[in-house]
Amino acid sequence: MKRHFLLFLVLTIVFHSSAFSQTKKTAKATTPAPVRKDTVEVAATHRITFVELGSVNCIPCRAMQPVMKSVEEKYGGQVKLLFYDVWNPDQQHRATEYGIRLIPTQVFLDRNGKELMRHEGYFPEKDIDAFLQSKGLKPKLSAKK
Repeated sequence: MKRHFLLFLVLTIVFHSSAFSQTKKTAKATTPAPVRKDTVEVAATHRITFVELGSVNCIPCRAMQPVMKSVEEKYGGQVKLLFYDVWNPDQQHRATEYGIRLIPTQVFLDRNGKELMRHEGYFPEKDIDAFLQSKGLKPKLSAKK
């Protein structure tokens, strides 16, 4: 019985490590695929679509939640925010679709779904503000501190 368990354990480790190494090689070798309009809810009424790819169980991702809420309040209808929990089985395909390597990742798209910028890791609100304002977005007066 012990030999069967050990054999099972070794085969499981080998299988998972080879699958991980193959995934890792593939991720490095490919560049993110261009985002198609039909896969993202890009609206012509919004100037920028801010896509956050992360997880509700990831600490840096959770730290981004108040930042996203503030951006949404500050820029109103100029920015559409989308959050995909890539650890959720129903949304895991978004990680491949956007070609992400780590979470959180922020992707900013124009009205046509073309990627304007990408950032990996926690993204401070002041830096997001600087980027959005460089694209001509203006914060609402009531949102200014």
